Amino acid sequence: MLDATTPAGPPRRSRARAGDAPSGRADAPPGAPASGSGKASHSGPSFKDSWRYDLPASIVVLLVALPLCLGIALASGAPLSAGLLAGVIGGIVVGLLSDSELMVSGPAAGLTAIVLAGITALGSFPAFLTATIIGGLLQVTLSIIRAGVIGYYFPSAVIRGMLAGIGVILILKQLPHAVGYDADFEGDMSFVQADGTNTFSALGEAMRQIQPGAALICLIALFILVFWPKVPALKKLKLMPAPLVVVLMGVGLNELFDVIAPAWAIRDTHLVQLPVAETASDLLNFFIFPDLSALANPETWRLGVTIAIVASLESLLSLEATDKLDPYKRESDTNRELLAQGVGNTICGMVGGLPVTGVIVRSAANIDSGGRTRWSGITHGVLLLVAVLTIPALLNYIPLAALAAILLHTGYKLASPALWASTYRLGWQQFTPFAVTVVAIVLTDLLIGIAVGMLVGLFFILSEYLRQPALNRVSSPDSVLQRYQLPDQATFLSKANIERTLDALPAGARIEIDGRNTKRFDHDVLEILHDFSKTAELRGIDYRLVGVPSPAAPSPGGH
Repeated sequence: MLDATTPAGPPRRSRARAGDAPSGRADAPPGAPASGSGKASHSGPSFKDSWRYDLPASIVVLLVALPLCLGIALASGAPLSAGLLAGVIGGIVVGLLSDSELMVSGPAAGLTAIVLAGITALGSFPAFLTATIIGGLLQVTLSIIRAGVIGYYFPSAVIRGMLAGIGVILILKQLPHAVGYDADFEGDMSFVQADGTNTFSALGEAMRQIQPGAALICLIALFILVFWPKVPALKKLKLMPAPLVVVLMGVGLNELFDVIAPAWAIRDTHLVQLPVAETASDLLNFFIFPDLSALANPETWRLGVTIAIVASLESLLSLEATDKLDPYKRESDTNRELLAQGVGNTICGMVGGLPVTGVIVRSAANIDSGGRTRWSGITHGVLLLVAVLTIPALLNYIPLAALAAILLHTGYKLASPALWASTYRLGWQQFTPFAVTVVAIVLTDLLIGIAVGMLVGLFFILSEYLRQPALNRVSSPDSVLQRYQLPDQATFLSKANIERTLDALPAGARIEIDGRNTKRFDHDVLEILHDFSKTAELRGIDYRLVGVPSPAAPSPGGH
């Protein structure tokens, strides 16, 4: 395991806080701390103890990642091989360099629109790869300057809302695939789809075009996913996880349909569609190299900056969410994550892969399937590479309906009623940002939804701040001289409270405001305090300031 570096800024905090969302797993693995049990660390199982859990989890992540890699590449206007290469690099390279034990990286739906627009603007995919290299190098730079500190400032309610929102989206987006309707690409997270329809209209259309064979496979798959772990004898089959059983069942049942009920058989459009390389030259064609002449185009640099910012934000958000789901409550170094993502994107740009980020869908599937260490994510990358090289034709027999069942099950775990109930019990100040984040993510996309949730959370913080007295009375109410103490930080946020307190002073009062213990004065506050001296004179108030500088000379750090 690579050593973690300590990020600049605030100390690394335990994410196991009172009121945090449940991990979604009914039982924590042996040795895992209980939620809220204290400061988290990177203590956890060794590879020797965890491989029998990590290997089955890596197979599940492979099954989830396969259609997502292909679907995102298709929607991005990139070669299918670009999605597969990104999945391999995200799993192996980023997995080895990252400080996170459970987050899985790969091509992300959140970058689809950026990739599609970038390829169109630059005129070719090789030119776009140059922008990806720039984005990766910028992420490495962000790691060096320790910009990962921003990852410590996402409110818990918003992160819980992000998890639940993604869970709801998974359910809404996978239901059409579950019944054999595939108008939308696998992995799409946007409310408005590429064909101009939206998530709800596509769902309605899917319900009018149910394919019986796909629907039956999905129903049986859901039954297996729910009840397989509850049968003690089956639960002991560690190397035969329920999602793998689901895939084998889906393939076998579809082949049976083809013999006894051809009308129910699932055809190519609703099966995994991996590109099959029949010769060595076909494999070499998977690799596409960047067009470095695009460096002369200013649009390439603008696109590189966009990739760096969006990919970094998505990765930090996914990292925070993954750490919340981690049953061992381990904390991950955000700066180390930016370094890992940056190196991964630089390599993707060099060999023809899509940009990568940390992906919460893969990460949640990894955790839900029992993954315990980074080796589950790394092994998934190795298995993806081996599968593409050796058995792509066999994988193309897998029905998307079976994979949809796995994602539906994961979505339910992420957006479980228990999560809503536990957040509601924390009060409206937690529940409102949570619920708004969920709705905003479902109706827009991940980053916009997070931004809306952050604004709502900030509103509650400001509301609470404004209710707190900015001038603290330190004398008894019946004293002739009323003394007030300014807060440690007299910022512009204190303006409203200070003005209200001063305006409420009675005529003829004797007032002293003490700022000797205040470390920071904003210029706005100084203006209010000094300007009131004229009002006090008109109202006959004996008004004096102690330790309050003039507005022309604010304290260091003031505005």
